[in-house]
Amino acid sequence: MKILIVEDEMKTGEYLTKGLTEAGFVVDLADNGLEWLSPGDDQRL
Repeated sequence: MKILIVEDEMKTGEYLTKGLTEAGFVVDLADNGLEWLSPGDDQRL
């Protein structure tokens, strides 16, 4: 299962990513929605 984390506090995002990855999830981390939705990222959808 894939999970998107959009978190402006990168330390918090990294902490969440580590825990979820260890639990078996595939995690994508962005510090804002615009970063994640940048043009040409069709693979993320």
